[in-house]
Amino acid sequence: MAFKKEILVIIEPRDVFVGNPKAEVTLEEFGEYESEPCAKANEIVKQLLQDYDGRIRFNFRHFPLTKIHQRSLKAGEAAVATAQEGKFWEMHNILFANRRNLGTTSLKLHSKEAGVKSKKFLDDLVNATFGWQVQGDLKEGIDRGVKDVPTFFVNGKMVTGKPTYEELSKAIETAFKDLKKGTVVKPYKPVPKEPKVEKVVAKVDKTAKAIKQSKEVKKAVAPKKAKALVKATKKVAKVAKPAVKAVKVAKSLKIEKTKSKKSTKSVKQRA
Repeated sequence: MAFKKEILVIIEPRDVFVGNPKAEVTLEEFGEYESEPCAKANEIVKQLLQDYDGRIRFNFRHFPLTKIHQRSLKAGEAAVATAQEGKFWEMHNILFANRRNLGTTSLKLHSKEAGVKSKKFLDDLVNATFGWQVQGDLKEGIDRGVKDVPTFFVNGKMVTGKPTYEELSKAIETAFKDLKKGTVVKPYKPVPKEPKVEKVVAKVDKTAKAIKQSKEVKKAVAPKKAKALVKATKKVAKVAKPAVKAVKVAKSLKIEKTKSKKSTKSVKQRA
């Protein structure tokens, strides 16, 4: 009996928001859970969500600085794991509150505190089930110019000043003004590594045409080549004919000479 393979649908960090999900202004942060500046920024974000209640939404992306903070990567994976049960923001705040206690066993305890019920949580953490999601955030951050944490974006535009309440609220207000003017920054889209399908198809068509043309050329040229080869063979045979005749004569003379030697030898023996 055939069994259907279970497809695991993973909720990506880019799709997890807090605040008004339909808000026109998005505050986005690239950060990690062992960073002190990120923990301070998290308190500022909480205040912004209160002050702009219903007008903005917030999205947290993972940018673990593993050379400085060795536990930040697994903490990010743990956060993504809790998002699968709708407990991301509970875990998010717990991790910042316990940023000096992020070992694997501690992460399991933090997940229980956040309300996660999955019995596979620890196994997923050990097997890096959600490692690709954290690495994907990290790569996207690098592509978008993130070098340190925390780095904020408002509607896709990087906030260049320090991540203070004043700077972030100023960026949010600018985003509202831009919306009134009709100026909208296009959201980030990762550049695909693979070439476009249209280009691949065009290349295949071009190759197919080249092969077809070469076959047609061969068909057209082949009879001419065959005629030329036959003509050349006849010419060689004509030139070689006397030589072949001479070789045959020489061979016959040699055979006759050998026969005469044998007969002379036999006569002497009889005598």
